[in-house]
Amino acid sequence: MEGVSNNLLKRMEKEKNNKKLKNIKKNKKENKKIVLNEKTLQEIKDSQQVLDMYIENIDESLNMIGKVGKDIKAIIPRDEASSVVGDDGLVEEKFILNKKGKVIPVCIKEILKNEDGFELIMSKRILELKVRRWMYKYLKTGMKLKGVVVGLKDYAAFVDVGGGVTGILKLHDMSDSMLNNASDMFKVGQRIDVVVKKYDRDTGRIELSYKELLGTFEDNIKKFKEGDIVEGIVRNSIKTGVFVEIAPNVLGIADHVNGIEYGQKVLVSIRRINLERKKVKLIIIG
Repeated sequence: MEGVSNNLLKRMEKEKNNKKLKNIKKNKKENKKIVLNEKTLQEIKDSQQVLDMYIENIDESLNMIGKVGKDIKAIIPRDEASSVVGDDGLVEEKFILNKKGKVIPVCIKEILKNEDGFELIMSKRILELKVRRWMYKYLKTGMKLKGVVVGLKDYAAFVDVGGGVTGILKLHDMSDSMLNNASDMFKVGQRIDVVVKKYDRDTGRIELSYKELLGTFEDNIKKFKEGDIVEGIVRNSIKTGVFVEIAPNVLGIADHVNGIEYGQKVLVSIRRINLERKKVKLIIIG
């Protein structure tokens, strides 16, 4: 999630004009150049800078164990794994078990000295709350964010827009095409740009949109003309015909053809384009 948090932290740094805030990407580069000694780590902790932590293992108590830098032992206690908790007041397993073997952005909560030097207590919760505070102050409808798809359901995709803060991208906000499932358009781990459709400051709920970034019907239809033969994807079938997507946010309708299924790629001829009504008549030819 480095790129996602990096994007938001840049915004935070610009809005607050705080030179101490360092984005993840910059920290990642600097970690290779500087020695993470106790003094440096204390400065990073005090300014809530973000570090990358590699998760090597997860113990029976659901504490995440790993490393920061080359060899600094680090632990994320279960109660620091997320700012979101279940009904029992604990961070749910689903926010922890999928982190093994991954590099995640975190903040330092404590620096503990030991015989080998020191050990770090890290927190994803602190980072999430930091991002949420920024969002509460500055996030606006229409703002463009970078995100990573972290979950898919039939009806929506869930997108991490920074620091583990997740927004919902509903099916009808992905495209004007008639999608059956979010997985028809996205994959888990895919990096995408999104637009804030709605932000509820009271609940922290973020609704996202993607289709605005794909271009309008008017924009995307310009590259076609009547008589063109193009490839499309079958998106829906009704009594009067089959809907075929020939470009983002551009659906055309064709007569039924035996054996055509949802999601199938087909070759179509553009018979008629009606710009005023935003309709395209197609003929399936293969």
